[in-house]
Amino acid sequence: VQLQASGGGLAQPGGSLRLPCAASGSIFSFNEMGWYRQAPGKQRDLVASITSVGLINYADSVKGRSTISRDNVKNTVYLQMNSLSPEDTAVYYCNFRQLWPKEYDYWGQGTLVTVSS
Repeated sequence: VQLQASGGGLAQPGGSLRLPCAASGSIFSFNEMGWYRQAPGKQRDLVASITSVGLINYADSVKGRSTISRDNVKNTVYLQMNSLSPEDTAVYYCNFRQLWPKEYDYWGQGTLVTVSS
């Protein structure tokens, strides 16, 4: 599975960003796609994820100001984040998790998001 992510860059505090990520290759229909982020000196943490059957999970830090969605035909996930703050600055990684026949993670190369005025 290959992941092609876009978006990222510089954003203003209070602004918004949209991060799409498309998966291609040998994709089993039962899977989960999402975004993780890693700030300098910190571990990589989940931002939001969505399964192919629509189960969604958000990190507490983005809940209420973020929306994750997906297009199962295009195998593309979209993360919309609003009310950005400098604390959202991190490298964002797209993740594709195969859930069947066995669990396996694929990662995108990462895209830097900087929130600064």
